[in-house]
Amino acid sequence: MTREGRLARGAWGLSLVLALPLAGLTGATAHAASTDYQAEDATVVQGTVATNHTGYTGTGFVDYTNITGSSVEFTVNAAGAGTAPVALRYANGTVVDRPMDISVNGTVVAPAVSFPATADWNTWATKTVNVPLTAGTDRIRATATTANGGPNLDRISVGTATDGQAPTRPGPPSCSDIGENGLTLTWGASTDDVGVTAYDLYEHGNKIGEAAGSSTSKALTGLAPDTTYDLTVIARDAAGNTSPASPVVDCTTEPSSDTTPPTAPGTLSAADITADSAALTWGASTDDRAVVAYDIRSGHTVYKTVTTGISTTLTGLACNSPYTLDAVARDAAGNVSAPSNTVTFTTKACATDGGVPSSITTLSSGWTIPWGTSWMPDGQSALVTERDDFKVWKTTKDGTRTQVGTVPNTVTTNGEGGLLGVAVDPKWATDHYVYFMHTASEGNRVVRMTYNGTTLTGYTVLLQGIKKNRYHNGGRLAFGPDGYLYVSTGEAQTPDLAQDKTSLNGKILRMTTDGRPAPGNPFGTYVYSYGHRNPQGLAFDRNGRLWEAEFGNSSKDELNLIKPGANYGWPTCEGTCGVAGMTNPKATWNVDEASPSGIAIVRNVVYMASLRGERLWRVPINGDTETVGTPTAYYVGTYGRLRTVTKVPGADRLWLTTTNCDDNGNQPAGSDKLFRVDIG
Repeated sequence: MTREGRLARGAWGLSLVLALPLAGLTGATAHAASTDYQAEDATVVQGTVATNHTGYTGTGFVDYTNITGSSVEFTVNAAGAGTAPVALRYANGTVVDRPMDISVNGTVVAPAVSFPATADWNTWATKTVNVPLTAGTDRIRATATTANGGPNLDRISVGTATDGQAPTRPGPPSCSDIGENGLTLTWGASTDDVGVTAYDLYEHGNKIGEAAGSSTSKALTGLAPDTTYDLTVIARDAAGNTSPASPVVDCTTEPSSDTTPPTAPGTLSAADITADSAALTWGASTDDRAVVAYDIRSGHTVYKTVTTGISTTLTGLACNSPYTLDAVARDAAGNVSAPSNTVTFTTKACATDGGVPSSITTLSSGWTIPWGTSWMPDGQSALVTERDDFKVWKTTKDGTRTQVGTVPNTVTTNGEGGLLGVAVDPKWATDHYVYFMHTASEGNRVVRMTYNGTTLTGYTVLLQGIKKNRYHNGGRLAFGPDGYLYVSTGEAQTPDLAQDKTSLNGKILRMTTDGRPAPGNPFGTYVYSYGHRNPQGLAFDRNGRLWEAEFGNSSKDELNLIKPGANYGWPTCEGTCGVAGMTNPKATWNVDEASPSGIAIVRNVVYMASLRGERLWRVPINGDTETVGTPTAYYVGTYGRLRTVTKVPGADRLWLTTTNCDDNGNQPAGSDKLFRVDIG
């Protein structure tokens, strides 16, 4: 229901309305943050202008007649629509409350507001209410609701209106005019108290277009033939408020009329083999229309896509490992050529510093989107969350799992929301506290529960007001060496929130275990760093520094070294950029090579789990510097989408989970796994 639909109607009598400008004439005084309007210059019904007490401002005050319905009405000007604070300066020298209805343009917006006694009629107090204003002229009336009338009213001070109301959710989208390379997306219009200025169009959380607020359809072009697109629509107003995502629609483009594949690439050869790279060349393919790309593959796993030329240097290879690769050509219709010859080589020996993954073992199966993992202080078991069914599991070092409960009030977003991160209190042995981030009805929350080693009980909300959307909810929790809780939050598909330091979204937050901003935070709030799109992995290195992995939109994913107060650039930058005041990442990847989720640090090496990239990245930190060495990849395409990676206490070992049961992995429930990775 809209805000207007919730408001009760107030009674109005005949009165003459005196319009007052913001400044320049008697009766209105403009200040930096608010504008004063004197009661004696407003419209008075059943009251008189008086001067028989002291301490008033202007030339007098209004003494309400002691009857129900006596009122003072002010006409004010607002530069823009939205919610504004209105401070009423009053005196009440009696012992009884003198409540009043506050109305705007004939609608009661704050019923029976209390105006309790002040010390005497010469003592003035202030009562502030927030009211909705329209751009331009508005009438604000204060009406007595009892036979005692209202208090003596000196003036009102009207602050700047801000639009805090988001548009309504767009109606269900549908597709028409579907062709090989495009379609028309149509949706139901949103409504807004001020006006919808634009609709943002998303495909699996990545923005692919937008339409003007007056439109309810958009032609999408440049699509791939015979491909299913998962589409949602989000409405946006001029203040940057965004609606919840529309329902999703899956639309599949028509098969291409081009059915002729390119010819097979010419001879593939490899040279300049190092511990982590190889230089590849091959002969050009031909096509009846055009070759658009070459894929370098191992089986059906694509290591790299090349769109220009017939050579590339393949980087990120695991050291001391055998590779068998071929090349195929693709045309714009998605036709794939026969493969080239295969080339086989072994990368050179590994460097000794930091170690490398030496073996991987399946610990347990039957999981459905295991999202967060946090080890108990004794290192013998960990708590693991499942995103979409809200379950929490105790999992022992050998992979045995037992459900210990669920997290109340959790809801899904049919995307990336639900039960997300978990963190066990370092003082668990005495307080038995564990912490979760989850999606709730109003947004995302950080909550605390009690875990006795067997069962979860209790539920305390520590922080809410973190906006949610179908995608970009963040959700990772981690305790720092300082004992404070660090929280990653996404920008809820509202990019401007990432740069808004008053917002909790698109941030790394730092808080105490009782829900307060941690002492020493750079802005005196929860915010520790900002300018993040969808931060996921959090881990601390041997020097206590915080590293973070972050989803990009369509260009670059990031590994960042987080510093207090730093701005990491989104939406101005995606990946490295040269904008003053913005902090560049320490490493970046193309989004099809990464889409990072969890990270862990073992022996001064960052291990980063990748979803779309279906690989585990190894990124060595260069000693105690702020730089990293060359990233290398393990298990490329072997286990599907890798979600969470966690260091096993007391060992050079990792736990690694998959997320193949979601809409991107398309596997049935129970298909996900938990692995143990030994570092040799």
